[in-house]
Amino acid sequence: MPIIVNLDVMMAKRKMSLNELSESVGVTLSNLSILKTGKAKAVRFSTLEAICKALDCQPGDILEFEE
Repeated sequence: MPIIVNLDVMMAKRKMSLNELSESVGVTLSNLSILKTGKAKAVRFSTLEAICKALDCQPGDILEFEE
């Protein structure tokens, strides 16, 4: 898939665990795990916004396009 999810990289940079992010964003651990592993088919803008606020980053820091 040409969309690469760098959620784990941003979490490591911010020293935040999946549990902490889940509580901060209000998304279940299983849904965040699916997103983190790149298995998600879609992501809501509201979820992406909450993740960006929690990690103090931009959407481009999390999502990357690669041909």
